[in-house]
Amino acid sequence: MSDVTTTDLYEVTMAMSYLREDVRAPATFSLFVRDLPSGRGFLVAAGLESALDFLARYRVEQGDVEEFADALHRPVRDLEPLLGLSFEGEVRAVPEGRVVFAGEPLLEVTAPLPQAQLVETYLLNQLCHQTVVASKAARCVLAAAGRPVVDFSLRRAHGPWAGLQVARLGALVGFAGTSNVAAAAALDIPASGTMAHSYIEAFPGEEEAFRAFAYAHPGPVTFLVDTYDTEEGVRIAARVLAELRRGPGCAIRLDSGDLDALARRSRAILDAAGLADVRIVASGGLDEYGVDRLVGAGAPIDVYAVGTKVGVAADAPYLDAAYKLVEYDGRPVMKLSSAKVTAPGRKQVFRRAGRPDVIALAGEEPPDSAQPLLRTAMRGGRRTWSPDHWQDARKRFREDLAALPGPALRIKDPETVAPVWSEALARLTASVRADIEARLGPQAHVAPPDTAISRPVPLSAHTH
Repeated sequence: MSDVTTTDLYEVTMAMSYLREDVRAPATFSLFVRDLPSGRGFLVAAGLESALDFLARYRVEQGDVEEFADALHRPVRDLEPLLGLSFEGEVRAVPEGRVVFAGEPLLEVTAPLPQAQLVETYLLNQLCHQTVVASKAARCVLAAAGRPVVDFSLRRAHGPWAGLQVARLGALVGFAGTSNVAAAAALDIPASGTMAHSYIEAFPGEEEAFRAFAYAHPGPVTFLVDTYDTEEGVRIAARVLAELRRGPGCAIRLDSGDLDALARRSRAILDAAGLADVRIVASGGLDEYGVDRLVGAGAPIDVYAVGTKVGVAADAPYLDAAYKLVEYDGRPVMKLSSAKVTAPGRKQVFRRAGRPDVIALAGEEPPDSAQPLLRTAMRGGRRTWSPDHWQDARKRFREDLAALPGPALRIKDPETVAPVWSEALARLTASVRADIEARLGPQAHVAPPDTAISRPVPLSAHTH
């Protein structure tokens, strides 16, 4: 299986027809999220780097043609017009780590129509999965309020590759480490881990297990204390740490039960043993909601380890994202079907301090002090900048996060900041709609204009 054939079948059927009919003029597709998932005040753009890697190496080889033919039950010769097709277009995109909102293009592709069509599925896959996970992880960082957060998601992630992406995305938004050894090595992320309950169970008792573990690891250790009786486990851990003089840098981990109450009792036991510098790590089904409750309650927890719910973005595991044609051969186009109306033309998003973003046409001049979000990432099928490091994306994320209003940052019931349209985009949309309705005739029933879009504004009105 190649990345080229990792696509939906209808992309291939359309590309075949485009080539047969010589419909191969430049086309622009816009990838955007229609609506934010419930419980989200913002999204964190992610997945661009893997998408650009895919486009840079995209080329239809003989084996791909044969797989396409087999899937379509067609002779190989019918698919041979696709042989050698590569991506030679332009990509304008929001760099990873930027905060984005519904309706704003994450990425726009301009390329000969067959090329732009064939890459749709892979691009949506990469940007949707990584954006939704990065956004979930970002909320964990917010909930932890400065306390370290560690990624423990690999064992229940949706495959090893997804697990690697989750570790990277956690680092991008501020996680302190990952349990994923491969990710730690590949991405230069701190590796973090403790022990499993099976380790404790393999010894006659907890004391023997803790001592054996400490002898094997001369540096700081973390003891899992809730295999049997949690409070007794903490007492045993405290005794072993004190006898071995292993306080600074060491920790105990709580993985089940009432984490707030257990953390308080554990803290008291450790402090009474003279181990005030031994930290408490909490894990066990946590995500931003659990972390927020514990932090809000004042639980004496020093480090939060999040896993399954974050790795699969359990409460919002998908994005209502689309990859829609907005221009073909210089002609702006749009979709009018109910609840899925699109805006025509190539776009830019302008960001201004303290004001809603403006979704504008690509050729519009920015208002004073406004920052364009979409950058040219590829031209002629080649990258226009070096591969981006997650540390660069983390810097962008922190800057954008600091500029968000408080209601968008809330863990419970956040309020998003809806972007507005420029007057030029609103005029073009109305004009294209009128042209389509005129062609369809009076008998056509098309969706009304999208009332969810904020009132269009002239860019010149926001220069102060």
